[in-house]
Amino acid sequence: MTVDKTTLIGDILDADETTGRYFAEMGMHCLGCPASRGETVEQACEVHGTDADTLIKKLNEHLSSSSNTGSR
Repeated sequence: MTVDKTTLIGDILDADETTGRYFAEMGMHCLGCPASRGETVEQACEVHGTDADTLIKKLNEHLSSSSNTGSR
């Protein structure tokens, strides 16, 4: 999976639950809320005053690392 600004948060979490920590770091603690799972990365970052490109980079690095292959 490759994350971009239009990727839904729910899709990221479904692909790898351990990505939740990156959302928590940006202040998004309501990941179980249906509304948050339907937001794009860009929408969530805008609401939380966080740079989307920085979060996307962290998520893609995490998802592409060999230690996370098959984490879900």
